[in-house]
Amino acid sequence: MTSEATTPSARTDAPAGEPGLLTTMSTMRAMRRLKPDPVPDELLDQLVQAAVWGPSGGNMQRFEYVVVTDRGVMAELAPLWRRCVDAYLATTGKYAPTGMDEGAYRRMVAAIEYQRDHFADTPALIVPCYQFPPPRIEEEGLRASAAALGADASEKMVAGQVRFQALAEGSCVYPGVQNLLLAARGLGLAANITIWHLMLEDEWKKALGIPADMNTFAAVPVGWPLGNFGPVRRRPVSEVVHRDRW
Repeated sequence: MTSEATTPSARTDAPAGEPGLLTTMSTMRAMRRLKPDPVPDELLDQLVQAAVWGPSGGNMQRFEYVVVTDRGVMAELAPLWRRCVDAYLATTGKYAPTGMDEGAYRRMVAAIEYQRDHFADTPALIVPCYQFPPPRIEEEGLRASAAALGADASEKMVAGQVRFQALAEGSCVYPGVQNLLLAARGLGLAANITIWHLMLEDEWKKALGIPADMNTFAAVPVGWPLGNFGPVRRRPVSEVVHRDRW
């Protein structure tokens, strides 16, 4: 049973005729079936503007966005996309996630396969990139950090530096990507976030001219939807909240 607090009708907080932010969120399904019609550059710029408005750790704003609309470039990327999708469907994507209806999962896979088979017709693709600058840390600062954290935590911090770096960069990128997805939904555009390209990241970078030392974080296909927006299916809040303690 759906409570009033989770129904789209209870989430409208905008002027009449305009969807509220929470309504937008609650109907922002991944839309993989796209019309081949082009998306105007001014709308794509609005998506990137929304992304730029996202939080940026330390206010460094080191993000860059590659926006692909050229059909020739998209055709060059299509075989890479196919290889990545096929690799996913042969491994992680082979089985439905625990708790997901098998029929619903098959429909999702069908949409993934449709997107794979029609990727060359994708109107636009946005690839968010980010790279931290070299750290500015001196010996005195390291000693103060170790004193603040303690010996055990400092050792774990050093051992987990690669993960920490990845999470730190990701935390500067993904809030902007979510803004981009929300803006797309608000403008009536379909979009979905993927990271499959990371399986062949070097080849994607070469195809797009992205510097080898720049990190990419997603590949977001964008276009006008062939289907309809609808309510997302998620676990209820009561199942995921741990109040005060786990």
